[in-house]
Amino acid sequence: MKRTVLTAFALIFALSAEASATELLPAVPPIPADNTMTSEKVELGKMLFFDPRLSSTGAVSCASCHNPAFAFTDRLPLALGHKHQAGPRNTPTVLNSAFLTSQFWDGRAATLEEQALGPVQAEVEMNETLENMVRKLKAIPAYAERFKQVFGGKDPVTPENTAKAMAAFERTLITTNSPFDRFLMGDEGAISADAKKGWELFRNKGCTACHNGPNFTNGGFFRIQVPGSTDLGRFEVTGNEDDKYKFRVQTLRNVALTYPYFNNGSVASLSDAVKIMSREMLGVQATDKEAALITEFLRTLTGEMPRVDVPVLP
Repeated sequence: MKRTVLTAFALIFALSAEASATELLPAVPPIPADNTMTSEKVELGKMLFFDPRLSSTGAVSCASCHNPAFAFTDRLPLALGHKHQAGPRNTPTVLNSAFLTSQFWDGRAATLEEQALGPVQAEVEMNETLENMVRKLKAIPAYAERFKQVFGGKDPVTPENTAKAMAAFERTLITTNSPFDRFLMGDEGAISADAKKGWELFRNKGCTACHNGPNFTNGGFFRIQVPGSTDLGRFEVTGNEDDKYKFRVQTLRNVALTYPYFNNGSVASLSDAVKIMSREMLGVQATDKEAALITEFLRTLTGEMPRVDVPVLP
């Protein structure tokens, strides 16, 4: 019965979602009023993003899991952090995360600022206290000077300002001008004939009910249990029984580069992931041909990667 309801939901909303699924990705994301963007703040945030000294051992940085060479993921089933411990979930990409309405698989952070310091404090990730992090940053004169230049005040090296700088950097990680974007702008030759067929299937099957908008996610939470996963998902945040095994709808931008897939990284093939989503979320079995065509379309969502020069740290 539940699968029938999900299928009906997808079909009912697919047409209304189709229009919003054909939006170009903006070049500039929403910027909060209390964290305006400056080049100096972005540069400071980039330095912090790449600095392993924010971890307790001095060996793990944000970039350890969010590697620019791997589309800001690590391409491992589960993230590896403090003392090479495996975390409970797959590393989501930071690309275009500025457009998300919540952060993390379970949506436990509403903004990039709220998200930034979570991994620093997580025992299986960077395993550091905010007090120690601030102490170490203050002890580095170049950092102390940069914080003062960016934020001003007598004591600018704070957890809040650290999070603001990192969030500012992450808001620059936008991937515009994908083949699909160019197709939407009228370039019929930007994507292949098979990709066009895949786009038609993607709409007709109801995928756009959830994967819509410029970032191909509506930000909602839906129940899905993939092979090998016992993760309770959103329930761990809300304690609501209805939220068990629910996860936020993931962006499909650059999805061809952000394998392996799902919260436990159990699926390596994009085509296999398409089949699982079709079966679990739409209640229909996609054929090999249909999955191949949809996969061809999804590959057109790979945009131009932002240039990120690895900073020289003080």
